[in-house]
Amino acid sequence: MSALVKGGRIDAEHVSIALGRGADAFEAVQDVGFTIEPGELVCILGPSGCGKSTLLGALAGHIEIAKGKLHVDSAPVSGPHPDRGIVFQHHTLFPWKTARDNVAFGPKMRGYGKAERRRLATEMLELVGLSDFANRYPKQLSGGMQQRVEIARVLVNRPRLLLMDEPFGALDALTRLMMQELLLAIWRHVPTTIVFVTHDIDEALFLADRIIVMSPRPGRILEVIKVPFERPRPTEIMASAEFGKLKAHCLGLLRSTQDPHPLQRLSPLGIAAGARL
Repeated sequence: MSALVKGGRIDAEHVSIALGRGADAFEAVQDVGFTIEPGELVCILGPSGCGKSTLLGALAGHIEIAKGKLHVDSAPVSGPHPDRGIVFQHHTLFPWKTARDNVAFGPKMRGYGKAERRRLATEMLELVGLSDFANRYPKQLSGGMQQRVEIARVLVNRPRLLLMDEPFGALDALTRLMMQELLLAIWRHVPTTIVFVTHDIDEALFLADRIIVMSPRPGRILEVIKVPFERPRPTEIMASAEFGKLKAHCLGLLRSTQDPHPLQRLSPLGIAAGARL
C-alpha cells in the first residue's frame, strides 16, 4: 500500500461552541481545551447530547467555534479540508456507484487518471478486506461492509485526521467488535490521527490511547484518561480486572453529572409528579 501522510496535531484552547440563533441559541460546548499528538487514537466519550459530535464537526470545519482557538498543525480550522476526513454512523456512499467507484471518487475529484484511480481504490478495498466485493453496489453489501467502504473512501484521500462520529453505532454487537478490530488493524498501516466519538465505554477503552470524557450539555471535559493497555490489543482484554476497573471509573465520571434521582419525580405512569392532565 502507498505510504499515507503522517497524522496531524490538534490543539484546542478554551473552545466554546454555540448552536441555534436568537432565543433558540444555546451553548453546546464550553471552555474545552486539549492537545492530540500526531498518530494518536483519541476517543471522545460522553452521553448523548453532550456536544461531542458538535466538537467533531468543528474539527471537520463544518461548525464555527464561538470562542477560543482550534488549530490543526498550527493552522486555525476555518472550514472543511481534504486533510480532515470524516466517517459518520450511517454511510454516505453513492448508491449508483460500485464499491470501487465510490472509493475512487475522491481521487477523481483531485484529478487522478482512470488507471491510477482504479489502482488506489483497489488497494484501499484490499486493506479493508473487500477485494472480492469491489463491483458490488452499496445495497448489495451488509452494514459492516458499507462502513468498510466508507472508511476506504475517506482513507484513499490520505487525510492527516480521520474523524469518526459513532461509526459502528448502528451495527450489531458482533459486527461492531469486528469493525473495531479492523479499525485497529488499518490504523497500524495508516499513520493518521484518529478522533473517535462514542458513548460506549467498552469501545473507548478498547480503541483509544486516551479518552476525553465529557459532561452533559454544555459539554465540558471532566477528565482525560490515558489507557494503559499495550498494543496490539486482543479482545480478551475486555474481560480483565484492569479493564473493569477503568470502565467503572468512566461510568462513575459520567454518572457524577447525572440527576441521581430522575425517577423520584415520576408517577407509576411515567408522568412528572404534580403534572396536571
